[in-house]
Amino acid sequence: MLKSKQLLQQFSKEYAKYTPTNFKLKRALVVTKLSRYEFEQLRHPELSPDQLQQKLRDRGTDVEMVLHLHKVHKDFERRVVQSFQDVGCEVKLSSSSLSKDVMSWADVIVPVGGDGTFLLSAGRASPLFALSQQKTPIVGFNSDPLHSEGRLMLPKHYSDNPADAVSRIKSGDFKWMHRSRVRTTMLGSNGNIPEPTDLFRHTEVKMEQVSTAPEMLDQDMAYKYKAKMKRVLPYLALNEVFIGEHLSARVSHLQLVLDHQDVVNKTKCSGLCVSTGTGSTSWHTSINRITSRDVDDLLRSLPDGDSKNVMMLRQNAEEIAQRYNQGLLFAPDDPRLCYSIREQICVGVWPSPKTFKERDFVQTVFVKSHCIDANLVIDGSISFPFNDGAKALLEVHPEDALLTIALD
Repeated sequence: MLKSKQLLQQFSKEYAKYTPTNFKLKRALVVTKLSRYEFEQLRHPELSPDQLQQKLRDRGTDVEMVLHLHKVHKDFERRVVQSFQDVGCEVKLSSSSLSKDVMSWADVIVPVGGDGTFLLSAGRASPLFALSQQKTPIVGFNSDPLHSEGRLMLPKHYSDNPADAVSRIKSGDFKWMHRSRVRTTMLGSNGNIPEPTDLFRHTEVKMEQVSTAPEMLDQDMAYKYKAKMKRVLPYLALNEVFIGEHLSARVSHLQLVLDHQDVVNKTKCSGLCVSTGTGSTSWHTSINRITSRDVDDLLRSLPDGDSKNVMMLRQNAEEIAQRYNQGLLFAPDDPRLCYSIREQICVGVWPSPKTFKERDFVQTVFVKSHCIDANLVIDGSISFPFNDGAKALLEVHPEDALLTIALD
């Protein structure tokens, strides 16, 4: 396995191949967020607006807040569209179901909403969906920074002044950022993949845009992973891939092979999260972070022999926790993945071997399921069944990186 610095240098050279040298902003595709109110409208198309609102009130929903947030988003969306039009840019509005044709039409993809909208847009801004190898960059606007953190979006002050951001993009006053993504390859005997589910719309995802095809595994891979064929999933994960039982209270039984080593690591846990640098600020941190109370409890368990130093450390428990949690983060363009085992069972024979780390950096992760009713979930939005015997290889390729526009 290449060392981290060598790998980063190698990926940086590859990223340069996909960095535009003559970017001109003429056509912008604004991807609109599906608001909660619009989601309820899709669930109940037979109801009039008055009937829908009454149904939501009867259910106990805060209808006034739902309508207010819907209006806030739509008003901001119109401001973003107008900002692009004011600099002479042609604009199209689209939902998250983006076609190849509209993707190839746009010079830039502009998700307007929160991180969920950005992730949905990024999922379609994939070389597996594209008509050509030319990457379409993404830049996101947070439509409601009071209620949404929007880490993937532009800084919050551009939510007050979207025209300033558009002006800078038009003039080329920005930096390119390549965000690593996880490629998921299913391994098996026939190259088929199960139908995925869109977790945002709670419907099956139509696969007519899939440009991947089954391929035969080379002899070494076929022998190592006891499979004949492979098929790359058409969705790349910008944040993370999660594998675990559908019912969270049920134990997930998984086998992992890290970096194609000869060791099969067996674990029982609450699921596996494989994160990118972009995703390290999200679920990855939530799984692994500690609190000042954790630090204080740990220090209390120390012997009393050095009580003066222990007391001094306890007074700085908050700072210690913050430093630890900050150390969990890694750069968006980092070519490594970091896997985390959630709540690993560490009694009796588990895990096997005992030296298996519950978190570590890797380049590749092979996963075999021994679960009953499990899913492989990409960025919390696209879910594939992943039950007993299912196999997947998770890895990072430079050509899969998401091209984004960064300001400030």
